[in-house]
Amino acid sequence: MATEEMTSSVETIEIEAEKMLEEARGRASEILRKANEEASKTLSAKMPLDKVKTECEQIINKATKEANQEIEESKRKAAEIGTTTNKKVEEIAQRIVGVITGAESR
Repeated sequence: MATEEMTSSVETIEIEAEKMLEEARGRASEILRKANEEASKTLSAKMPLDKVKTECEQIINKATKEANQEIEESKRKAAEIGTTTNKKVEEIAQRIVGVITGAESR
């Protein structure tokens, strides 16, 4: 009987071990499934990257707009300087002519 009891005990242990192993496989499969779902969500999540791209585009657009405004302002100032310079050159030339001709004294 001792042999039959040992055999029965071993069989019971094997059955329990098989059940535990099957449960562990089931839990492992569930964990892997959830991990795959999370990985898929993470890989397909475009929001953070899209948000960064959008922010980059906004920064570039703002910088471009500011640069264009600076360029236009510089062109305007250059034109004013050119106009002012031409007037001053004319005034100086007239004064020189006046001094040479005696119409104007120094």
